[in-house]
Amino acid sequence: MSPDKNTSARLLDLVRQEGLAIGDHLPAQWLADQLQVSRTPINDALAFLHDKGVLRREKNRGYFLVKSVDVANPAMRKKLGLAESDAITRAYFAMADDLLKGELPETVSEVLLKTRYELTTSQLQSVLHRIAQEGWAQKKAGYGWTFSDMLTTPDSLLQSYRLRMALEPAALMEPGYRLDPKVIEKCRAAEYHLLDGGIETDTPDQLHERGVRFHESLIEASGNPFFIDTIRRVNRVRRLMSYRSMQDRQRYKEHCQQHLHLLDLLEAGRNEEAADTMREHLSRTLKNHQKIRKLLKP
Repeated sequence: MSPDKNTSARLLDLVRQEGLAIGDHLPAQWLADQLQVSRTPINDALAFLHDKGVLRREKNRGYFLVKSVDVANPAMRKKLGLAESDAITRAYFAMADDLLKGELPETVSEVLLKTRYELTTSQLQSVLHRIAQEGWAQKKAGYGWTFSDMLTTPDSLLQSYRLRMALEPAALMEPGYRLDPKVIEKCRAAEYHLLDGGIETDTPDQLHERGVRFHESLIEASGNPFFIDTIRRVNRVRRLMSYRSMQDRQRYKEHCQQHLHLLDLLEAGRNEEAADTMREHLSRTLKNHQKIRKLLKP
């Protein structure tokens, strides 16, 4: 599968999660920022989806949504030619799991990865591009790939939460903080989607992206570029560390309820209470550190 199809699947999932409607504009730079990739794969994906009739292109204006697509539906994925991305997703999580269990060496060759995970060359390149973008592997000069040991220790996840616990409540207290009502509406819709069954049916990718978008949306409303940049950097690298904890989905109902409460507080202008609630929301993961250590133990 070519990289544009992999990006296309993620782009369509983003459209669904954001609640975009028919006729909405899909700015390329915004998509690149949300998916944390360069403009090149985004432009390829937009062109691919235009060819499939999902988007329409207007001269000097860009791409607009023509029809809603449930990318989680196997039949729809097959119709669009995206079904093969399942192999990439499986390989991605298998690689993450093996790395967390200590079953992959720090430095590996592409031949080893291709053979171990039964991937074509293009599929392997899609997986490697993704993990490089997320920051937990990098290409060595001339040969092979190196995984970051910083991201695979039990303490790494806890340290990332301690950083977030310091920054995110403070961001809610920034002067001039304002969370746009449309953003509140989209965030609420994402939480209700999970409570209506998405907790059981969404993929680990979808669960992770929903959490990232919720917290980044709240931080972006602070208008402080230092808070925003730091949280985005943390989120780029914490996917691997949080993957194991996603296997326990019972906690997501409570998370959704906490997120909805935070939205209610911010909508009412009760930012001080929201900051305290955010701190408690994040600290619960720290209080549960023994469980996380057990989950991440090789």
